[in-house]
Amino acid sequence: MSENNPELEKISKEMAQVEIMIGQILRIGVIVSAVIMLVGFITYGVQGTTGFAHNGFPTTITAIITGLGTFKAGSVMMLGLFCLILTPVLRVIVSIYAFYVEKDHLYVWITTAVLVILLIALFIGHS
Repeated sequence: MSENNPELEKISKEMAQVEIMIGQILRIGVIVSAVIMLVGFITYGVQGTTGFAHNGFPTTITAIITGLGTFKAGSVMMLGLFCLILTPVLRVIVSIYAFYVEKDHLYVWITTAVLVILLIALFIGHS
């Protein structure tokens, strides 16, 4: 049926590209997160401490960024964890775009609501 309708064929090709991009985002996000966490773990092994009181970890974005400035192992590991958490958030953003391209407005709104809930949870969760 898409052979008869060039617009449908174009949308199908674009959706295939979006699906490939979503897969790449998830793979790259996990790999980057794992590498960052591994660097933090190795740094912890070398330094023997996370760099924070009682060998704890930073719990706020500000503390993570400040700790990265002095290359504290705890901050590096938490950055890796933060990247891992942001990976599915980025996937949701790409999904919103994919549904928009498909002109599936119901799923655009539903996925946007999921994104809002994820962002609220992300900001409330550290309290």
